[in-house]
Amino acid sequence: MSAKTIKVYEAVREDFRRDAGRRGFTVSQAQEAAVERLARLAGELVGARRLFRAPAPVRGLYVWGPVGRGKSWLVDTFFEAVPGERKRRLHFHDFFHLLHEGVAHAAPVGADSRTSAVDRAVEELLGDAELLVFDEFHAHDAGDAMLVARLFRTLLDRRVTLVTTSNYPPSGLMPNPVYHHLFEPTIALIEERMDVLDVSGPTDFRRIGQLPSGERRFAEGAVLDREEAQRAGFAAPTAEERTAVAGHLRELTVRAVRGGTVWVGFGELCESTTSVPDYLALAGRFDTVVVDGVVPLAEATADGRQRFGNLVDVCCDRDVRLVLIGADPLAGAGPEMLRDLDRIASRLAMLQKVPAAR
Repeated sequence: MSAKTIKVYEAVREDFRRDAGRRGFTVSQAQEAAVERLARLAGELVGARRLFRAPAPVRGLYVWGPVGRGKSWLVDTFFEAVPGERKRRLHFHDFFHLLHEGVAHAAPVGADSRTSAVDRAVEELLGDAELLVFDEFHAHDAGDAMLVARLFRTLLDRRVTLVTTSNYPPSGLMPNPVYHHLFEPTIALIEERMDVLDVSGPTDFRRIGQLPSGERRFAEGAVLDREEAQRAGFAAPTAEERTAVAGHLRELTVRAVRGGTVWVGFGELCESTTSVPDYLALAGRFDTVVVDGVVPLAEATADGRQRFGNLVDVCCDRDVRLVLIGADPLAGAGPEMLRDLDRIASRLAMLQKVPAAR
């Protein structure tokens, strides 16, 4: 390594140590390998900037492990420590939402207009960025499989160094066996062009009160039955409280708005034509989302389960308090369904049983 590369590497390692100390936790053994690799990557990026038009970009990094292992803290600290302005950090939900919008509004060009539209949308989103950091990358929707595949190829063709976190190893992406084969080429591309790093050590920072991200509002949520909700101060809305709030390009009917809290019905939100952009709109406006009339996901439609999972993802990723009233969402789910719902189950496990009234 050059003197400049070594200097950046050492500075980034010190940033990790300093930030961990400031937040009051100790870097785990599983995280230590990620700290080392990310610090080295920061040095490689700085040292290779003049070569970014060379045939090979700086190799990216895919960091995976269960929730609570500090993945977001690792990549956030790395992103802030990397010198320069040619970098972008986005949550995958946000990027994918913007990408969908860009593709939808791009004018068709030539025979392969969708591919061209993806390329142009990525160009607009990234600008001159040489580093892109994705948080919480996942692939569950078969309809988006090809778009995600094209996105990865476009990023790599543009020689953008990609760093991403995920709850899954690459081989665990698109877990539905009916559609998994559609994503296998992308999995192979990830494993070929990125280093894959497992941080799934035994330490769950949520359980010891040392969540490195410092964000705990989502974990203040709860899964409650009707009586528990009443005792916790979540009185059911009256008919007069029913209103509408802004979603994405439309209004959403909700049961009530009480200050920073929005009440929505499970059927209206998850069994209708809502989508991730609508959930992002709610998360951007409210600090608490109460979902009433929750049914076991085994009784919901496949689309309803997918929408519910997306809602949980958005609330967790945006650190919005989520309160679920009704049935246990995982009740009655068989082993195969629980496997498909593994990500959601791990996030619901973060919620309390009965929260303090508010």
